[in-house]
Amino acid sequence: MSDKLRVGILGATGMVGQRFIALLENHPWFEVVTLAASPRSAGKTYEEAVGDRWKMTTPMPEAVKKMVVKNVNEVEAVCETVDFVFSAVDMTKDEIKAIEEAYAKAETPVVSNNSAHRWTPDVPMIIPEVNPQHNEVIPYQKKRLGTTRGFIAVKPNCSIQSYTPALDALKEYGPKVVVATTYQAISGAGKNFKDWPEMEGNIIPFIGGEEEKSEQEPLRIWGHIEDGVIVKADGPVITTQCIRVPVLNGHTAAVFVSFEKKPSKEAIIEAWKNYKGLPQELELPSAPKQFLHYFEEDNRPQVALDVDYENGFGVTLGRLREDSVYDYKFIGLSHNTVRGAAGGAVLCAELLKAQGYISKK
Repeated sequence: MSDKLRVGILGATGMVGQRFIALLENHPWFEVVTLAASPRSAGKTYEEAVGDRWKMTTPMPEAVKKMVVKNVNEVEAVCETVDFVFSAVDMTKDEIKAIEEAYAKAETPVVSNNSAHRWTPDVPMIIPEVNPQHNEVIPYQKKRLGTTRGFIAVKPNCSIQSYTPALDALKEYGPKVVVATTYQAISGAGKNFKDWPEMEGNIIPFIGGEEEKSEQEPLRIWGHIEDGVIVKADGPVITTQCIRVPVLNGHTAAVFVSFEKKPSKEAIIEAWKNYKGLPQELELPSAPKQFLHYFEEDNRPQVALDVDYENGFGVTLGRLREDSVYDYKFIGLSHNTVRGAAGGAVLCAELLKAQGYISKK
């Protein structure tokens, strides 16, 4: 019997589900034993269910090809095979809320990539280096759900990863106004260029709901627990624009920021270089050794060169300089389907295991 925790993936046939499968191949702590998807995929082998829609650049792992896909709606049948699940289901927000809660009530922890529960007051939304203490809200959630081991934890939106950790590293200087424009890859919409040929050579200046998430979710991450719920922070004031660009993977942010106490450029770069969190201290399997990396070159970071920094789990920064309106401006880049989606959820699960929230049934 393996010592690894048995993992199920809900929504296993979609792009984020595929990314979970690719990332979890040969994971030292977790073993994928169950794949679940919509009723139309249930009963087929994973290879049959995905067909020609495998979107990863690495081959489909042999270990999953012949797994028979379960019906994601048959909660008990999935739960009896696993210790916890990752959720990447493609449903309406209300349906996602209901099904993730059903899994949690079946005493199976859910680590979700979806947005449905990001504002549920007692559900932690985690960037593991930034706010691991928010997992302390889980006992309150379990009490509400009536569970002993089942709960829901989520990771935040992919768009905020390229600037929120960089700002968190500077919190001693009191960021007060942040203006960010994100240039977001098409894989963030679950597509590649084969699916979306009209994106080639094109820019779309609108991504539904993305700007509100980009402005509000950092405030929840910087919030605090009070009376068993997470209360969002009052500031900084954040305003964003989110633009879809013809890039496969990698969200780039152009950020302007003003501070209560303006630091020197050297102090900012030093803070970024020294920034680390609990994942680095605990040496979690997926944790980047150097979370934030600053490039001195004027033309970095670049998607083509830097999106896979630290296997896609790190964030690269560059072009820090003083601004004529705000104190400083800089560029950030993160991998939207690794750090920003499935990988961020895997790191959250590693943190939850290390903290004792996820264990064998």
